[in-house]
Amino acid sequence: MNRPISYLSGVVYRKILKPILFLQKPDGVHARLLKVGGLTQKSSLIRTFLDSIWAYENANYLRQTLHGITFRNPVGLSAGFDKNFKLVGLMKCIGFGFMEGGSLTYHSCAGNEKPWFYRLPKSKSLVVHVGLANQGAEAILQRINELPMTVRKDFPLNISVARTNSASVSSDDDGIADYMGSLRAILEKDTGEMITINISCPNAYGGEPFTTPGRLDTLLSEIDTLHIKKPLFIKMPSLQSWPEARLLIEVAAKHRVTGLVISNLAKDRSQIILKDPLPADVKGSLSGKPTWDISNELIRQTYREFGDRLTIIGVGGVFTAQDAYTKIRLGASLVELITGMIFEGPQQIGEINRGLVELLIRDGYTNISQAIGVDA
Repeated sequence: MNRPISYLSGVVYRKILKPILFLQKPDGVHARLLKVGGLTQKSSLIRTFLDSIWAYENANYLRQTLHGITFRNPVGLSAGFDKNFKLVGLMKCIGFGFMEGGSLTYHSCAGNEKPWFYRLPKSKSLVVHVGLANQGAEAILQRINELPMTVRKDFPLNISVARTNSASVSSDDDGIADYMGSLRAILEKDTGEMITINISCPNAYGGEPFTTPGRLDTLLSEIDTLHIKKPLFIKMPSLQSWPEARLLIEVAAKHRVTGLVISNLAKDRSQIILKDPLPADVKGSLSGKPTWDISNELIRQTYREFGDRLTIIGVGGVFTAQDAYTKIRLGASLVELITGMIFEGPQQIGEINRGLVELLIRDGYTNISQAIGVDA
């Protein structure tokens, strides 16, 4: 990282680029960013340059090994931004330690009717209503397997798998078969380092059927038969009731589940105080800061009761190094973000990692793993 250039990049993004981008419709901005990012990452020279000015490396403090996978830092891209794994090279060179892409589904899916996004600038949030748009498991897994080793090296990929957003797989049996089809494809192609089962997309046809204990148990019992050796995570819904969440986690802990991603978008607007007006006709669930308190409480409670059995990836409201550190101290071994990057700029990933090292030194730790769960 070149700290002066990184700092200047942040100022330029927040003061000039973001105001221009935020004048445009978010769906169009997202599409253009994917296109420009895809072109940018094709050049190894550009990737090397971005890595040199933005990415922050400190193996002594940030590198850790979890379930046989080494992470150069604990900050990852959350699922939802790069649904088709088209920007893996770019995400690595701007400083992420890993990424979760997708969610992919067994069948390709166009997603919900647009618009997919609505900004809440003062609340530091996006309203998301994408509905699992993706190119389908076969095409996405082939793309991942064709990535050059220079991109894949030292950059773990977490493949998020969901049920296809379609009436044709709305029954439990069809939904389970859909999950199983994607998982078998991943295993056959030996793609990725980790897998996340997304049971909690709040914007898909038929809702979230596998977020009840009995149905989750049925799904995981089927998945157990695959004897997946890769670390397997469950993407938890954004639940404000700990007793309700605990029932789901107890089910997960009985199966071949490695950990939990906590948590998904917040769908219950009535329980969240926003700083922006949100028209009733805007469909979708909330990302960013409105998920902060819910996510943190779930992380804390989960670590207290299940930290010896389940590894936690913390998601929701991470914008700064202090935000990431808070989740880690509450019990997350890794953290993920999207909205923070959109609001603060791509250089923020390196700034978060640099800030984490400063916080670790301040508190007398010599590695990020020592801070996990100290405030739970």
